[in-house]
Amino acid sequence: MTLNFLVAPDFPPQNFAGWHMFNTVLQKRSGLRLHLLMPQNATEQSEQLASGAVDVLYANPFDAAELIRDQGFIPFARPVNRSNEMVIATSAKADQVNTVEDLKSGVQIALTANHDVKLIGLRLLEPADVTEQDVQWELVDSYQAAARLVIQGKVDAGFFLATAYHSLSKLTKSQLKPLIESSLKNISHVLIAHPRVANDIAVIKTAMLGVGAQAGDADVLQAMGLDEGLEGMEQEDAEFMIDLMDTLRD
Repeated sequence: MTLNFLVAPDFPPQNFAGWHMFNTVLQKRSGLRLHLLMPQNATEQSEQLASGAVDVLYANPFDAAELIRDQGFIPFARPVNRSNEMVIATSAKADQVNTVEDLKSGVQIALTANHDVKLIGLRLLEPADVTEQDVQWELVDSYQAAARLVIQGKVDAGFFLATAYHSLSKLTKSQLKPLIESSLKNISHVLIAHPRVANDIAVIKTAMLGVGAQAGDADVLQAMGLDEGLEGMEQEDAEFMIDLMDTLRD
């Protein structure tokens, strides 16, 4: 049997090859056949999830919360010291905008379909008295596209996953000005599995958590952008994260 392993499409382009390397290592060590799914955007990911064919998923926290609570997906691992922080940034040329409080009702913001980033970003906008209804949203497929719109002055600011922002090229970042970065610590991507493959989770988990212990593993993790590897995650840990996200929504 082949298990479909989907990776959420919100990592920097330079990490693409790393996930393929990781999948190859997992197959060798687990003895399982894993078919890697790398959707290009959130729409394609939604279509693949809707097909019911996804067995294992590296999900952003918003999608993980929904799949755990609504479809019974089982959480079993998460990145070590890799919380999902986000950055609000504007153009370096925006002399009149230096803090979040300088953003006003009607502000134009570029963002991807990452709901967790939007959720945290809206919380960070509260000091400016700007709500979701006060924003003109510009949806884009990637953080690179969001950066381009900000730099070109087509929007006032952008919402970025912090790891994606810090992975932008030096030239790109030199044309941006970060206004604020979150520091929540307890929200992260999560590895989850469909209930139908519950019997395979122990094998997959052991293989995943073991990457980092053998020669050459550090190169794989670095290529993925997860230098410290993965750690186990229990159901109660996932529920705590979900509760925190619910608090952010309220």
